[in-house]
Amino acid sequence: MKAVVATRYGQPEVLELREVAKPVPQGNEVLVKIYATTVTAGDARTRGFNVPRSAWLPARLTLGLTKPRKAIPGMVLAGEVEAVGSEVKQFKVGDQVYAYDITRLSTYAEYACVPEDSAIVLKPSILSYEQAAAVPFGSVTALYFLSKAKIRSGQRVLIYGASGSVGTAAVQIAKAFGAEVTGVTSAGNADLVRSLGADHVIDYKAEDFTKNGQTYAVIFDTVGKTSHDTALRSLSDGGVYLQAVAGPVELIQMMLAAKRSGKTFIGETAYPTREALKTLNDLLESGRLKPVIDRCYPLEQIVEAHRYVDLGHKKGDVVIRVAHSSS
Repeated sequence: MKAVVATRYGQPEVLELREVAKPVPQGNEVLVKIYATTVTAGDARTRGFNVPRSAWLPARLTLGLTKPRKAIPGMVLAGEVEAVGSEVKQFKVGDQVYAYDITRLSTYAEYACVPEDSAIVLKPSILSYEQAAAVPFGSVTALYFLSKAKIRSGQRVLIYGASGSVGTAAVQIAKAFGAEVTGVTSAGNADLVRSLGADHVIDYKAEDFTKNGQTYAVIFDTVGKTSHDTALRSLSDGGVYLQAVAGPVELIQMMLAAKRSGKTFIGETAYPTREALKTLNDLLESGRLKPVIDRCYPLEQIVEAHRYVDLGHKKGDVVIRVAHSSS
């Protein structure tokens, strides 16, 4: 089968399309014929080994000391079950599914094996494979953090980085919870963020939200561009600051700030679960959540797709289409 392989860390050019052996499902695995995947921010960071200096050693031990331990990148897939292991009970051949796993999946390929007990669910029929692939990464992260904040109807919530993969999902999910949402983005993306349900939009280049006198019950930085110290003055009493991209030093600083201020600071890793994907399916099928796709590339243009993601300006998700000669 065709697959993208990364034999070292570096620029997008380290990604090479090769012929590799087609995987065989073990007892608890399903073999999925992949029709779409995505280039997540996590994929790009791993490929280039772009991690905070304080996280260098643990990241190397986790990801691979001299080269990526997982030769075929990719965390997200949407496709059709082609075969099942002898122990699989919840899926059958022909099921249309999508899945997300931070460590166990290698989805830049024509096929991948997915453990049945991982975050894999049936794809809503209203979504194409490309749309389904654009759901998990940003939406799972947004749902995880907003649920941690226990947001409720009527609260004022600010989403920083509202046009990215996590941000576009966070705006919609916060609105589904009944919040009054302010999105912070560039002027060029303001219309997109409003179309997703944001009640207010701030152009980060024209206005510093920490200096406008407004306060929020929840501030969610989806891109790691704000300071928890300056955000403090914009948090209402009992407010919650959420940081989706935080290194070890930032986490310690946030913990100390929480003790000093009496407010809540949360910076964690959002691990995907099947329950989260089922919740997202409910939101998708009710029309309260819609995937946002910036661009689609064929698998053969994976280098170009990574170059685009590296620019840091994508809106929603960058999707990779996987073609099959028999389809």
